[in-house]
Amino acid sequence: MNISEIFNSMSYGPAPEQSDYVHDWLKSHKEGFKLYINGKWVAPKTSEATIDSHNPATGDYLGRIAVAGADDVDAAVAAAAKAFPKWSKLPGHARAKHLYALARIIQKTGRFLSVLETLDNGKPIRESRDIDVPLVARHFYHHAGWAQLMDQELPDQEALGVVGQVIPWNFPLLMMAWKIAPAIAAGNCVVLKPAEYTSLTALYFAELCEEAGIPPGVINIVTGAGETGSHIVNHPDIAKIAFTGSTGVGRYIREATAGAGKKLTLELGGKSPFIVFEDADIDGAVEGLVDAIWFNQGQVCCAGSRLLVEEGIADRLIEKVKIRLSKFRLGNPLDKAIDMGAIVDPIQLDRIKSLVGKGAEEGAEIWQPDVAMPAEGCYYPPTLITNVSPASIVVREEIFGPVLTVMTFRTLQEAADLANNTRFGLASSVWSENINRALEVSSMIKAGVVWVNTTNQFDAACGFGGYRESGFGREGGKEGMYEYLKTKNEWLTEKGNLVPVPKATKPADNGNGLDRTAKNYVGGKQARPDGGNTLPVLSPDGKLMGRVGEGNRKDIRNAVEAAYKNAGWSSATAHTRAQVIYYIAENLSYRAEEMAARLVSLTGVSKKAAQAEVDMAVSRLFSAAGWADKFDGLVHTPPVKNVALAVNEPMGILGIVCPDVMPLLSFVSLIAPAMAMGNRSVVIPSERYPLIATDFYQILETSDLPAGVINIVTGDRESLTKTLAQHDQVDAIWYHGSKAGSEMVERESAHNLKRSWVNDGRARDWMSSHGEGRRFLREATQVKNIWLPYGD
Repeated sequence: MNISEIFNSMSYGPAPEQSDYVHDWLKSHKEGFKLYINGKWVAPKTSEATIDSHNPATGDYLGRIAVAGADDVDAAVAAAAKAFPKWSKLPGHARAKHLYALARIIQKTGRFLSVLETLDNGKPIRESRDIDVPLVARHFYHHAGWAQLMDQELPDQEALGVVGQVIPWNFPLLMMAWKIAPAIAAGNCVVLKPAEYTSLTALYFAELCEEAGIPPGVINIVTGAGETGSHIVNHPDIAKIAFTGSTGVGRYIREATAGAGKKLTLELGGKSPFIVFEDADIDGAVEGLVDAIWFNQGQVCCAGSRLLVEEGIADRLIEKVKIRLSKFRLGNPLDKAIDMGAIVDPIQLDRIKSLVGKGAEEGAEIWQPDVAMPAEGCYYPPTLITNVSPASIVVREEIFGPVLTVMTFRTLQEAADLANNTRFGLASSVWSENINRALEVSSMIKAGVVWVNTTNQFDAACGFGGYRESGFGREGGKEGMYEYLKTKNEWLTEKGNLVPVPKATKPADNGNGLDRTAKNYVGGKQARPDGGNTLPVLSPDGKLMGRVGEGNRKDIRNAVEAAYKNAGWSSATAHTRAQVIYYIAENLSYRAEEMAARLVSLTGVSKKAAQAEVDMAVSRLFSAAGWADKFDGLVHTPPVKNVALAVNEPMGILGIVCPDVMPLLSFVSLIAPAMAMGNRSVVIPSERYPLIATDFYQILETSDLPAGVINIVTGDRESLTKTLAQHDQVDAIWYHGSKAGSEMVERESAHNLKRSWVNDGRARDWMSSHGEGRRFLREATQVKNIWLPYGD
């Protein structure tokens, strides 16, 4: 059968309004879809490969998708780069009008888009029509507002340039909106690659861009498979990569972009807990569970795939779930009365079957309802798995299908421990009629989103993103806008971070002949280095000023362990943290003359410059103490009966690597905001002037700072940094050193996908406003959105 015959024979089954128009649109492209570059439809330059798109519910052929090669990506990036200066310099109001136009056109074509999305992806039409498309329009409306208000609300920020975006197949249209809307609102230009088998709505959106008058080059759509995405990720002229997809690919992207100076947002996998307490509305929880795991056939990164239920109601809840599933309808996704549609493709269907099979081999009990299954298409029944442990493969691995595992708990603490017993941390759902209990466990769960007595709520005003191996960065809200912006004039270009070590001349006279070997500072105590070795510290003219311990991998391990043990600092009140930091500032000011003299002797700066550095360090501590109880979150009011609490939570254990320039001020400027936000830190001080840090820990010892909040390990910067970057218990790392060191940090941190903030070899003006402020506080925190419904 030729292409024309295939299109003429296509049947879409029970079809809502607009399906005939979708059919006609697909037939108009029966020769194949092209790439959308620089406002034009162009054929690939060199590649003749294509991808056939099929309806996963029926197997019907939908269209032939072009595969973009390296030359095509080059052309798209060049078009975006050419458009960027004019687009980014447009008044915010002008960009806002373009986003508003897109929002209106999406609303006007909503039925068409929902049918096309369902044909392409296999999800039920009621989900495409009632959830995906309205949210797409909402994102463009919301970000039209940010474009309008940028100059007032984000005056110190500017666009990045060309942004590369790679989106998944589970929400093709919605993920495209999540990526494109904030990017172009901020003034960036976009090169976007939709998923290999679900490109149709992105290609139709490109036509809408033409209708909305989006200038050529601002939005470019290049289709293809993984190789096309790799061309985007590795392109030297792209300033940021935004990726949604699997954790494995996210880890590859982190490694591939290491040292490239690209900003990176990763929204990855999940294994989200769905926690039900005894006092919950059980019938409500059952319906919530249906939405949590069987919505979009379970092909949702934040799907509530792990049911954790309090022991006393477990049997009753499971029985109700089975009754509910026994009434499930599976079938043609264009039928608005069905509960579940088709799995996206045979490969994903095989993966689901394989993982469930392995679970059964491990002893898990598999239950599936006796419901009618379509004879053709990629369908899998809703599945309930019991008799599992935290180590079971079906509990550990993201199945990405309509599969739910069940475990029980007895106490709130056990519920939180089970919820956090995963390498992921994307979302969670908590069900309890006791708001105190619900909020308490919400604060204990390590996840970027917590829904209370609801699930799978999303809004453009509320940031979405994960902890740990669920990625980093946020999409939506103000925090999502920051992901597409950079601080104006943040870095110096004429100065470096590192100071070379002079040749030794003769030992300095230490005055009284006492042993002055400085030690590491771990767990609130001075600790000799594990290896027993020391390193000399020289003055600018080569005199020996003293010795410090040569830390090694075990010293870093001990410091991280000490930080891990003192989680109490992260839960201490902001007022308590502020008092301690004020006290540190007070004690530093008492020793200001001594510290200034130390700076003069170690670095060779003038007395005036040394005193100014000490004074500014005291001021930085005051600023951090001031911010401790003022860097508050937000309360969002999405267009549903919910409030969403955007809470700034500490990263946890933070690795901090300090530069050589202004060794006291840079050290204080980095540790102070980390402390203020509730982090515990392992600090590698200036390799050239480490005695400044070892002098400073004497101040910490007299300032009521709890043990383990600040840990200091001296020694070789790069080897210690590598150990920090590789450590799985370190949640984030800040690095101020060489360009090569920055690349190493980003590459080595990919293992557990910890968030990194590196300088790429650039220097900061520590005496200016760029040495403190909200940027430091944002890097020291991650946003958790807690959704709270109200009303009957």
